[in-house]
Amino acid sequence: MSKFDEKVAQYESAMKDLGISFNADLLTKVTKGLGPSIYKNDAETVSGSDPKELETVKNNFLMKKLGLPDSPKLDSAIEKVIEKMGKSNRNKYRAIVYYLLVKELGQESKY
Repeated sequence: MSKFDEKVAQYESAMKDLGISFNADLLTKVTKGLGPSIYKNDAETVSGSDPKELETVKNNFLMKKLGLPDSPKLDSAIEKVIEKMGKSNRNKYRAIVYYLLVKELGQESKY
């Protein structure tokens, strides 16, 4: 099993633990889109309590990568995803956060 496949399996397991149903193909595509960041401990996770980090998710992923216009809808989607993953959950994996944002905002066609 490649390192990439191990990471995807880790994210799938984390989603099962959270009780979140998911599309494995879409999760794999979102994970692949993150490139080497999934192998770096700090970059692999999202701090749900850091406003600067959440702003980065909005600017770099939602607006630049997905091409969505800035709106309160984006902030609301981020808030919902952080809530869904559990505010006290220390392992908010970026791949899962981005996957849930794609689903929340109906952007599956971008993958």
